[in-house]
Amino acid sequence: MFPILSKEPLSPTITRFVIYAPYIAKKRQAGNFVIVRVIETGERIPLTIAEGDPEEGSITLIVQAVGKTTKLLCSMGVGDHLVDVVGPLGNPTEIVRDSVVACIGGGVGTAELYPITRALREHGNKIYTIIGARSRDLIILESEMSACSDYLFLTTDDGSYKRKGLVTHQLKDLLDAQVEFDAVYAIGPLPMMKAVSQVTQHYGIKTYVSLNAVMVDGTGMCGGCRVSVNGTMKFACVDGPEFDGHKVDFDELIKRNRTYGDFERESDRRYCETHTWERQEVVK
Repeated sequence: MFPILSKEPLSPTITRFVIYAPYIAKKRQAGNFVIVRVIETGERIPLTIAEGDPEEGSITLIVQAVGKTTKLLCSMGVGDHLVDVVGPLGNPTEIVRDSVVACIGGGVGTAELYPITRALREHGNKIYTIIGARSRDLIILESEMSACSDYLFLTTDDGSYKRKGLVTHQLKDLLDAQVEFDAVYAIGPLPMMKAVSQVTQHYGIKTYVSLNAVMVDGTGMCGGCRVSVNGTMKFACVDGPEFDGHKVDFDELIKRNRTYGDFERESDRRYCETHTWERQEVVK
């Protein structure tokens, strides 16, 4: 059992949890994730480790309530226990040194980007960070990302906060202003990562993306997270989760991720019919 040590709402649908998992906390690195099972009869879901405290023996997970399992998790409180937290899984992020880097996060993908940005800062990089979301209430970790970035830019699709537009608009402006990036790290929805990769490919900039493929066991045995990279089949859980964005077949991955869409929506509908789940009030 893995007890919840603290719980903090970051937005009406996004929650930060600190979980007691001492063995994982000792070994986790930027880019690693865990597979979580909330209850005995529940499904297994992958979540990126946002932070780790080896002395406390804790890891931080940031969860967006979008379906049955994530809503169930976000309904839990301090003192409740998760049945399984397995990890750290996946390969740690390839961290460049002494370079000029763009870190681009979309929605809850910013939580995955945060430990990578911190690691990049620790290795002497100059960092331009761009955070985007559909609206202001989905912008998370603004102060944390600002603290480990040289420059921070924020965009919202609806214009409710800072610049109205997409992260790619801000990226293009920086490139047009002759900012010469050695590498780009992009994490967020698949269409966002695809769009960023298309922009950077035109400029020949090395681009790392973290693929949120359908994942079950996290060890490469089930094959559920297979992705095509440069025409070769890879498993996101053991070969990734990060890959060269210019080599990923995003169209195939987006289509595969929709395979269980009807089942996911039906499961969510049934859960919401029998459980009360409310959006959280957040004071900023």
